Amino acid sequence: MKRRYVYPAIFHPEDTGFSVFFPDLKGCQTQGDTLEEATIKAQEALGIYMECLIDDKKKIPAASSPGDLQISGNDFVVMICIDIKDYLSNNKPVKKTLSIPAWLNEEAEKQHINFSSLLKEALIEKLSD
Repeated sequence: MKRRYVYPAIFHPEDTGFSVFFPDLKGCQTQGDTLEEATIKAQEALGIYMECLIDDKKKIPAASSPGDLQISGNDFVVMICIDIKDYLSNNKPVKKTLSIPAWLNEEAEKQHINFSSLLKEALIEKLSD
């Protein structure tokens, strides 16, 4: 599973604010009173939509190239990016037991290293390669 997803969103100016929809993701839409709010809500909508696809084990559609999209009037395309780890509901901690050499443990404790944080960061980096 990819960690980050980027999809084009079409922003449509309204009398007040913007409506937003994702042409590649059926039913994924939102709105905001300002461009900033609409962009933030688009990220949230994309994250929740992707979470549902992953939880339901459904196929994740490919993202269109922004240049391939047909837009009209004052509409414009914004690329929206999310990190899926922020949306997955299975993000609860899991306890793991591991072994390291005593000398390494002593040195790490002297430097006040948080073992859980270090392991989490290392695993995220390793898996995103």
